[in-house]
Amino acid sequence: MRFLTAGESHGPKLIGIIEGIPAGVKIEKNEIDRALRQRQGGPGRGGRMKIEQDEVQIVSGMRGGVTTGAPLALEIENRDWANWEKVMTWREDADLMSKKVTAPRPGHADLAGALKYRTEVRNILERASARETAMRVAIGSVARQLLSVLGVQIRGRVVAVGGVRALVEDSPEYWQRVESSEWAVGDPEAEKKMWERLEQARSEGESLGGIIEIQALNLPAGLGSHVQWDRKLDGRLAQAILSVQAIKGVSFGRGFELGDLPGSQAHDPITYAAGSGYSRLSNNAGGIEGGMTNGENVILTAIMKPIPTLYKPLATVDMETKEQVKASIERSDVCAVPAAKVVLEHVVAWVLAEAVLEKFGADSYAEVEDAWRRYLEYLRSI
Repeated sequence: MRFLTAGESHGPKLIGIIEGIPAGVKIEKNEIDRALRQRQGGPGRGGRMKIEQDEVQIVSGMRGGVTTGAPLALEIENRDWANWEKVMTWREDADLMSKKVTAPRPGHADLAGALKYRTEVRNILERASARETAMRVAIGSVARQLLSVLGVQIRGRVVAVGGVRALVEDSPEYWQRVESSEWAVGDPEAEKKMWERLEQARSEGESLGGIIEIQALNLPAGLGSHVQWDRKLDGRLAQAILSVQAIKGVSFGRGFELGDLPGSQAHDPITYAAGSGYSRLSNNAGGIEGGMTNGENVILTAIMKPIPTLYKPLATVDMETKEQVKASIERSDVCAVPAAKVVLEHVVAWVLAEAVLEKFGADSYAEVEDAWRRYLEYLRSI
């Protein structure tokens, strides 16, 4: 299974094509649209989210609500295109001077991309924009729906924003608070401080980053592989996570804490029970050992840097005059950490769905489900 996306931030639409999805997968369009709305929400979002009302259009690869086995083509229209058509059109009469950017923003792809492709900054920032993640959420929702039929649950929470760290736990009541929280936190005191931190940042022309945790539940042991570097599941998850705009770090389980612990406290003792098979007494590894799931929950943590567009911009160099100037300002968010949580849930879903289809792959979803069931029976009986 693989996908490609295309489209610019202020272009007419975003496009995605998924190849390799089995026939017979029931896909709910409303579920994709719900995920897109979640991505647009959260405190600290900018004016663009008031313009866009993201909705997916399924162009091909489905009939009667289920996939056919053919490539699945998706579209998301950009409503802001109406304000940018003369600037962003593909035609030769495009207004190339309007909205031209010559002052690259520190922390963005602007300068590196302009140097690499020998082009104007506008051509870089349009594709490098996090607007691209709308399509990745739509594609990830397809993968998430594929997994949910197998009983796999993916959830996320915000652990910290702008230095304000929330208390975390794992009770059902806690996760209900996370679901109902605009910040995706289950700690009301931390949530209150996050609002205060956001208002402070907005008044100072600043932006905020944070820490996000993603969990995948009910995965069997044996997804991924140890046999080659590029088949290791944690490596593939890390690449997918780090491909999301503004994500600068990822760890699994207790992550960087493990570097401070002796081996006896770092690793997870193995136990066995007849009828249910092997399990662990702890989950410091975050559910992955040797590049493979070990049967425990997959838990990863990602670090999101502050958004690079600042309303009190940093110093940069004008690429035409070579003079020291202030960086350009594109309409932007102050904080997008809760939105990034939604994006990360869906890119994780894609990688896990890939791994499931590698192990249980078939032309039809009925065959996938049958192979999944028989493998779980084997794990419980061995």
